[in-house]
Amino acid sequence: MPTAQGIRVGLSTASVYPENTEAAFRFAADLGFDGVELMVWAEPVSQDPTSVERLVREYGVPVLAVHVPCLLISQRVWGSDPAAKLDRSVRVAEILGAETVVVHPPFRWQRRYAEGFSDQIAALEADSHVVLAVENMYPMRADVVFGGRDRGAERLRRRGPGRAVSAYSPSLDPTDTGFAHYTLDLSHTATAGADALALADRMGEGLAHLHLADGRGSSLDEHLVPGTGTQPCADVCRRLAASDFGGHVVLEISTQSARTRAERAGMLARSLAFARTHLDRSATRAITAGPESPRHTDIARVPASEGSDSGGEHGDA
Repeated sequence: MPTAQGIRVGLSTASVYPENTEAAFRFAADLGFDGVELMVWAEPVSQDPTSVERLVREYGVPVLAVHVPCLLISQRVWGSDPAAKLDRSVRVAEILGAETVVVHPPFRWQRRYAEGFSDQIAALEADSHVVLAVENMYPMRADVVFGGRDRGAERLRRRGPGRAVSAYSPSLDPTDTGFAHYTLDLSHTATAGADALALADRMGEGLAHLHLADGRGSSLDEHLVPGTGTQPCADVCRRLAASDFGGHVVLEISTQSARTRAERAGMLARSLAFARTHLDRSATRAITAGPESPRHTDIARVPASEGSDSGGEHGDA
């Protein structure tokens, strides 16, 4: 059941990987999620709204949000034109009755897309009931070459993220550009060494969608079960519950370490219980955030390739 006063908690279909989209619907139905966020990627079912509509009917689980196929692993899904893929994602969301489309900032080598991105977002929102929520990302940190998640987390704790390279245009922080709506991803803030509460403050009333997961500050994006890392997952949830937030909270965790379906279900169930507990508006008290941490300024930028406008073979998560 939804939490008090209607904050719905969804399951990202990416959270059951390497299982498929139908498995995500099955888990969502069995565990009591309020819906799913459809990650559009290489699996054919995820790309076909007719197939997804069948899953909605079969499992009684609605699609709350659609994630644009903008990961590096999905650069060729629905063609190579990122602007066309964004437009198509909105149309699919309309077909499925989803209220939100989640999209990453453009890669720096997608020059034409990047130049028109803000205008395209505004035009699509003006022409549709769908909210387009631009997600905060993270840089490629130099310490990734040293290997080891624990080592990276310890280095970040002691010295900050250090030198890093941003692949996003104009920034991995969408509030640098300014959009009507945002997705806050708490695993990404961990990897970026960013202050999640300060970022939520900058997003303000535009914060329309939360990817609830945790991280320890590794140089690799972790998407841990909330409450098992260093991010203020509970504080962010309580802040949403204490506000007029009307968007969705979506569990986007990694369960690739699960050895059995039961183990995967346990990770998802614990994550859902965490969300329900801290999003309970009847039990939530107002919280205050500390002073905003200064932004790091040593993030370099990947130069755009001359004449390039589509994704390449660069790393992403």
